[in-house]
Amino acid sequence: MRPIRLPEPPGPSSGVPDIFSGGAYNVIRRAVVIGNGFPGSEHQSIGLVRALGLSDKHVLYRVTRPRGGINEWLHWLPVSLHKKLDYVIRQLCVYSRLLLTARGEKLVHPPFENGFSAGLSSVLEANAKHIVTMAHETYEKDGPLLVVAAGRDTISIASSIKRLASENVFVVQIQHPRVHLNRFDLVITPRHDYYPLTPQAQEKIPQFVQRWITPREPPDSHVVLTTGALHHIDSSALRSAASAWHDEFAPLPKPLVVVNIGGPISRCRYGSDLAKQLTTGLLSVLASCGSIRISFSNRTPKKVSKIIIKELGNNEKVYIWDGQEPNPHMGNLAWADSFVITADSVSMISEACSTGKPVYVIGAERCTWKFVDFHKSLRERGVVRPFTGSEDMSESWSYPPLNDTAEAARRVHESLAERGWRLRP
Repeated sequence: MRPIRLPEPPGPSSGVPDIFSGGAYNVIRRAVVIGNGFPGSEHQSIGLVRALGLSDKHVLYRVTRPRGGINEWLHWLPVSLHKKLDYVIRQLCVYSRLLLTARGEKLVHPPFENGFSAGLSSVLEANAKHIVTMAHETYEKDGPLLVVAAGRDTISIASSIKRLASENVFVVQIQHPRVHLNRFDLVITPRHDYYPLTPQAQEKIPQFVQRWITPREPPDSHVVLTTGALHHIDSSALRSAASAWHDEFAPLPKPLVVVNIGGPISRCRYGSDLAKQLTTGLLSVLASCGSIRISFSNRTPKKVSKIIIKELGNNEKVYIWDGQEPNPHMGNLAWADSFVITADSVSMISEACSTGKPVYVIGAERCTWKFVDFHKSLRERGVVRPFTGSEDMSESWSYPPLNDTAEAARRVHESLAERGWRLRP
């Protein structure tokens, strides 16, 4: 009997390569982004997904915390415990309202945000079991699922997804999770997160405290170290923004200096003193500027913004964004000739440094711990300079733009290949 010869699988040009070039189940076509409600974190995940070519093939889920009132003091708690405690507090408030109403007394409601919804977002709530079920049920049709999470509140959800669906998902955690790294397929974190392991940091940490400081071990092979934060700014996004904001920015006198002001954090504290230093410096360089555009973040203290508005608000060369939509941030990045940025925001500095344009940082001397390491690394690479107020802002200088997001995307491709998976081109 003659043996039966099965037809050869079609080649790549046949139009159905996924089935025969490695199997239908090794191609990632979609992603899930797990956010925490903070733009600085969520933009990192979305930026990576964009760099991987899945910007139109992802769904955003969000880990939500109760906000407003006493909840602002409870962010150190695990999310699940925080929600349970918030539920108890709200039940007590309801009981108190009923009791006081029965007595004929008026109840003063606690300052919860959005009433008793406690500030929960309308975005899809991140639920590990739901995402795992979806990954299992759609695996045969759509292949494996890429999961990208960023921020402390997303750690437990992302690690649970990895544990429950390890054969169907590839989990990327952005920012060091402070837990066992093998709970994720890949961890992407700034190099300065490992500052506690440096000799300089070890000298500052008492011996009995060192065991509680994380991370405790050097990065292993599935940790990707970046210089700054990931983001969604790339040449394509800047070109689109330049076109979209052309009518507003093109007529502005040059050079255009964009000033981005964040807010004090635990490792970079400042207040009115920095506001006065900044306004003094900007007034000193005003003669060499064509235009100055100033933006505050939602973390900027009112005492800081008031000083800046008072000193610069009436100057014809200065425009101060009032916080109303549309947000000119992308236009600022695309059209600026240089930037002045407060030292507290790794995200804002990283985005500006991806343009290759001059970036001046103010307030770095007020930073401590790992932020010192971050600013030192940027200065050594020639990416930033301190803002002193003696600069000639018409002077231009350049450097190889920071390209952390593209590098991180390349490492994701490599890690997927080691597993026999790939992203659909």
